[in-house]
Amino acid sequence: MRILGLTGSIGMGKSTTAKLFAEAGVPVYDADAAVHQLYEGEAAPAIEAAFPGTTENGKVDRPKLSARVVHDPAAIKQLEQIVHPMLGVSRQKFFADAEAAKAPVVVLDIPLLFETGGEKRVDAVVVVSTSPELQRERVLARGTMDEAKLDAIIAKQTPDAEKRKRADFVVDTSHGLEPVRAQIKDILAEVVKMPQRRA
Repeated sequence: MRILGLTGSIGMGKSTTAKLFAEAGVPVYDADAAVHQLYEGEAAPAIEAAFPGTTENGKVDRPKLSARVVHDPAAIKQLEQIVHPMLGVSRQKFFADAEAAKAPVVVLDIPLLFETGGEKRVDAVVVVSTSPELQRERVLARGTMDEAKLDAIIAKQTPDAEKRKRADFVVDTSHGLEPVRAQIKDILAEVVKMPQRRA
């Protein structure tokens, strides 16, 4: 089984690309969704113990937790020590299910793949990209953040040009869904011929 790491900066079209991989029959592990699930159950008691007042009705209140840890590197580390082992367990279950289903390729959808050294745990990296103009337009159109917040997020992420350089495959989402579907088909044909290289 080959493991593809899927990543891309905010507004590049990564979530849409992940959906198209799933549509093509590839099992996709969504790291963000897995964290959401943990926050709504298993991880909540440990997070409440570490950061009192950040949960409500047995679920993590994300804005409260975010406000508590965002400017505190030590708190972020503490939070990661709670969540990462649980994520590891959910990822192993995903792999076991995919192996049992004899999936030739799986996708790990990890927004901060390079930032967390995740490229060492996959066989190939797919970076989703578009022009900076389109990226801005898409994110601001969601109406969930302003330019300043977007700039702060972009500043924290590995630059797009750097991601493209380190990628095995770059999916350009500038021209609609059909070209992306075609690119995914080519990637799936290629990756099964590549040697396994994860550590």
